[in-house]
Amino acid sequence: MNSQTIVIIAVAVFMGWFAIGMIYNLRRGDKILKWMRDGLPLIGQRTTFRWLGTSVAEMGIAKAKRPFQRLDTLLVLKPRDVFWMTIIAFFQGRDDVLIFRAALSTPPLLDLELADPKTWSGREALAKATKRGWEGTDYRDLHLMAPKGLLGLAQETLDKLADPMQSLSPRFLRLSLRKTAPNMELHLPFPDPGRTDAKMYFQSLSNFGRAIGERN
Repeated sequence: MNSQTIVIIAVAVFMGWFAIGMIYNLRRGDKILKWMRDGLPLIGQRTTFRWLGTSVAEMGIAKAKRPFQRLDTLLVLKPRDVFWMTIIAFFQGRDDVLIFRAALSTPPLLDLELADPKTWSGREALAKATKRGWEGTDYRDLHLMAPKGLLGLAQETLDKLADPMQSLSPRFLRLSLRKTAPNMELHLPFPDPGRTDAKMYFQSLSNFGRAIGERN
């Protein structure tokens, strides 16, 4: 087998990998987007939508219903279309992630980071909090960080949010609360469209945002 044949085979393999990965991601993302249609009206009317390459879809609701003012949703899929990026993602522990970024009608009382240190987004968030000099402690199966002197209040806040969190998703990859917008950022595993009711899901998301702003 000469070098030209090897190059042709390699190019064919990489192009085939790219096509299969791209089609898979687009179909998987489209399935989640179609599932969202029944639940999104509870939040507001979609105003923007775009695919950012083949691995990220972004959707914005500029005038959301309370407790939100604005909600941006990102579908972040593993980069299955590029071979070496797929390998890197595997070793990073990356998976498909649903991200909600929201400006709330009533912001939280404090800043905090709750994240899974085994995930790529969790590691990054916790590393940034460490650089800010925040304090940290384990919280259930995750790691919690907050500004110095506020770690106890952060734990109390999460205790109050436990029920709406569990109602929304059995697993959280990251929860970020900020007193300034965006006030809330959530990283969650993709829901199963076949087993999860979209209306109940987005109602739980709304209830969670409302609970963040409660003052008693």
